[in-house]
Amino acid sequence: MKTTFLTIATIFTLALGTATSTFANGSKSNDNEASTVLTNVSKINKIELHGNVELYVSDGNADQVKVYNKYYSESALVQSQNGTLRISSYTDKKLVVWVTANDLQTIVANDNSQIKSFGSLQKLDIEVTLNNTSTADLNLDAYNAKIKVNDRAKANISGTVNDYSLVQDQSATVNHSNLAATNRSKTITNKFVKADVSELANL
Repeated sequence: MKTTFLTIATIFTLALGTATSTFANGSKSNDNEASTVLTNVSKINKIELHGNVELYVSDGNADQVKVYNKYYSESALVQSQNGTLRISSYTDKKLVVWVTANDLQTIVANDNSQIKSFGSLQKLDIEVTLNNTSTADLNLDAYNAKIKVNDRAKANISGTVNDYSLVQDQSATVNHSNLAATNRSKTITNKFVKADVSELANL
């Protein structure tokens, strides 16, 4: 059986902040569980996705990043700096990453990236922005959730939120039929018209 090696090519420290970079270069393998755990990341409060990334995110007492290499060669960058975790991959196959974070507050997805919650995300405040053709499937248990869906992005939001704020482009798709929210606000925008629709719902 061939074994995939995921190598850390560069680890560097900046004078004004610690930054950790991982370049993942693997060969084709029959082992679809090959992975590398990056334990030298901490205090993640924001995640940014670029390119073709599939992110699984979950709550946890300690921050951890697990990078998978499934059936394909890949070249990826995972960088943690000043609380922001940036994950980028521009191969045809998705780079699969599982992030566990204790104090995650913001997620920004770009390009063709995907976000999926692993279990319910229990947050006081959470802000999610989807751009381009990115997608999100999130189960939330939050007091305040701000969701922004731009371009042709798609979001599926479920769970329970006290204050739920949605801003979406007319070309975007949002399904929140399985979301229970005490207070809701929704804004739909496009190039020519901006319409605001607000509603207050009591559970």
